[in-house]
Amino acid sequence: MSIPAPEASAMDLALVSPIEHAQITLDERSPLKLGLMASGTGSNFVAIADAIAQHRLAAQIQLLIYNNPEAPVVEHAQERNIPAHLLNHRHFSQRETFDQEIVTLLQAADVEWVVMVGWMRRVTPVLIDAFPDRIINIHPSLLPSFPGIRAIEQALDHGVKISGCTVHLVRLEVDSGPILIQAAVPVYPDDTPARLHRRIQTQEHRIIIQAIAQIAEHHRLQNLLIP
Repeated sequence: MSIPAPEASAMDLALVSPIEHAQITLDERSPLKLGLMASGTGSNFVAIADAIAQHRLAAQIQLLIYNNPEAPVVEHAQERNIPAHLLNHRHFSQRETFDQEIVTLLQAADVEWVVMVGWMRRVTPVLIDAFPDRIINIHPSLLPSFPGIRAIEQALDHGVKISGCTVHLVRLEVDSGPILIQAAVPVYPDDTPARLHRRIQTQEHRIIIQAIAQIAEHHRLQNLLIP
């Protein structure tokens, strides 16, 4: 009889990123203006919003865009008085038209960087070209392994011993952009998708904040160099 493995402790985790121990410099005078896009529960949205509220992240959420009318993420936005806008993709006949409406909303909200936190739609050049190299995504695998949907199930089906999550820049090909930061977690013999997902999600909340913090610091330094 197998003995259930314990949930991963800090000692079980192995980050594969050079920015894990980088110092985060907060500058509330010029926070990075974020537009967040989500389709589901919004746990990463909550992690980002709470880090901002706790002054651990030099950013502010200008707008949440969600495409699923039943998505619980909107409740988290309302609780925090963050503007939220529903764009139901089912009401658009073309992806490009849908993305143009997203761009219009983000630009009207003065968004500088776009963060996809569980956004379950493929993007088009319309969105990517509007925010070149300024869109990031969080994915529940150690890319380039297991891109696309059902990444956790793919990892378990392949019998991997280590899984994790990745923050990367968004490109047209799904989950193919340059990797910014990753976190690894162990996979136990008796893991289920739900149990592994919980372990990965804990690290998602950590590295998405780290990635945004690094972007915010780079943005601050660039602004200092502008005459």
